[in-house]
Amino acid sequence: MDLAAEDLFRAVSNFKAIERLLVRRGVDLRRQDRLAGTAVGMRWQLGFDWRAHHREMVLELTQFDPPEALTLEGSSDQFNLSIRMTVVALTRTKSRLLFETEAQPRGMKARILLQTAKLGKSQLDRKFARHVGDLVTYLIANT
Repeated sequence: MDLAAEDLFRAVSNFKAIERLLVRRGVDLRRQDRLAGTAVGMRWQLGFDWRAHHREMVLELTQFDPPEALTLEGSSDQFNLSIRMTVVALTRTKSRLLFETEAQPRGMKARILLQTAKLGKSQLDRKFARHVGDLVTYLIANT
């Protein structure tokens, strides 16, 4: 991105903008902490429809190290999820976002779902990269 690392980190850690985006996309979002600012311990209860089923997930901010990294840990009935965003400064005005996710199955049904997804991994990777790029573009525009 043609953006300083601090500015990129500020954009991807703009949780108010992320909350607004999720609500606009039909996610039932409830904040479960009473923290005033952005800090480790922020926690959300998410409800959404995916593949014709209603899903519930709890997501918590477990690492917040501006302007470099943040980690979100989550769990649902089928998966444990980890999302790590790391901002790397390339120059004073350019930076790169490393967006890593890890889904761990919590049962046999979830394990089979992940194995099936791995068959189309290259296509999923392209779609995922495009969606992350769209998210970052939205967050930069709304910060």
